[in-house]
Amino acid sequence: MSAQPTLAKAGGTPEEPGNPQVSDGLQAGLKNRHLSMIAIGGVIGAGLFVGSSGGIAAAGPAILLSYTLVGAMVVFVMRMLGEMAAANPTSGSFSAYADRALGRWAGFSIGWLYWFFWVVVLAVEATAGAKILEGWIPAVPQWGWALIVMVVLTATNLASVASYGEFEFWFAGIKVVAIGGFVVIGLLAVFGVLPGSDNPGTGFAHLTDSGGFFPHGPGAILTGVLMVVFSFMGSEIVTLAAGESSDPQRAVTKATNSVIWRIGVFYLGSIFVVLTLLPWNDKSILKDGSYVAALNSIGIPHAGQIMNVIVLTAVLSCLNSGLYTASRMAFSLGRRGDAPKSFARTSEKGVPRAAILSSVAFGFVAVFFNYKWPDTVFAFLLNSSGAVALFVWLVICFTQLRMRGIILREAPEKLIVKMWLFPYLTWATAAMIMFVIVYMAFDDVAREQVLLSLLVAVVVVGIAFVREKVKRGQKV
Repeated sequence: MSAQPTLAKAGGTPEEPGNPQVSDGLQAGLKNRHLSMIAIGGVIGAGLFVGSSGGIAAAGPAILLSYTLVGAMVVFVMRMLGEMAAANPTSGSFSAYADRALGRWAGFSIGWLYWFFWVVVLAVEATAGAKILEGWIPAVPQWGWALIVMVVLTATNLASVASYGEFEFWFAGIKVVAIGGFVVIGLLAVFGVLPGSDNPGTGFAHLTDSGGFFPHGPGAILTGVLMVVFSFMGSEIVTLAAGESSDPQRAVTKATNSVIWRIGVFYLGSIFVVLTLLPWNDKSILKDGSYVAALNSIGIPHAGQIMNVIVLTAVLSCLNSGLYTASRMAFSLGRRGDAPKSFARTSEKGVPRAAILSSVAFGFVAVFFNYKWPDTVFAFLLNSSGAVALFVWLVICFTQLRMRGIILREAPEKLIVKMWLFPYLTWATAAMIMFVIVYMAFDDVAREQVLLSLLVAVVVVGIAFVREKVKRGQKV
């Protein structure tokens, strides 16, 4: 194993020197308002809108505890990642830190697994957006809409990082306003003070009036955890994006410090409103979706179409960020020699075009698989990438355990953000994540997903070790 370089003293990383300057090829094109909205919107995925109804049906009001547990896990992981990113912002984020702290095999493996996760997400979100658009304009077939959406967002990412930031600013802004408005209107209705409504208010009765707070028993909390954990994916995107801002340390610190209230308001707040407006076992929650059912219960007209617009925005936001994230991870892998060198080349506007085009190409292939073989090839891709984000969070935990000592030894003044109760809370978070992974392996629904994801992870790690062995052999 070759000697590891030291932390950069003027920002940037060993493999990406001078960040956020243009010496690494990327440009500091993201403004503070872009990063602020990326940080806020990053934790609001389409999964929150379309997946929460299943969790409510599985756990009842106790789903609030499921969201709280997963939310706490995300807060701790983001705190660890924020500590490392504030000290050394880079487009490779946790992959670059794992490379440094755990070894080249770790950076290679988690970087490629994360890239794989997001290019599969591209296909999922493109298909979801196409279904909504086809419902509005059926003259264009679903595959046509998927193609249009992918081409438009690819062009946006190819133009400049500022274009990505501007699109994401408005996409995330719509999501934030929508959920904020939903929470406010819902709470007014809960307490019977919604203007123009004759509803006397439900109070908190629905939290316990249909079989109690634990209608399926306390064990359903864990079932709920498995159902909601994937709606939190994407909160780490801001640490990748910060490398292309003019003040990455400030952006990372702000995003890390605000993650608690973001999860509290957008996830716990909105689900709490749904559960107080309607009994958890109301059939309309599964039939129409939790948010549409809640809006219908207080007489909001055209609730279904309003939610379709919001879900489409969330889908486009996820597509936009997914393509950005996959391309920047590919760029960082290219800079470290773990991907083709062409991935590390940038245009005159600081855009890694080869990394973007390769990522979107795989996304197009995955979309094709989704239409041609949805129950075989695409199902394999989907299941084999499903638990990757949990692996990423676990690697972040182990990386931070090592990186704290490296930062203190080489640049203690950069330890601006600190993980709470280090190292105990880091170990506790790692134990929580491992428990979820093991629990998935014993769950009938989640077993295939975690086993296939583990299989893919083992293959990638195996490739990493073989590469290292070959390189050492060539040096001898």
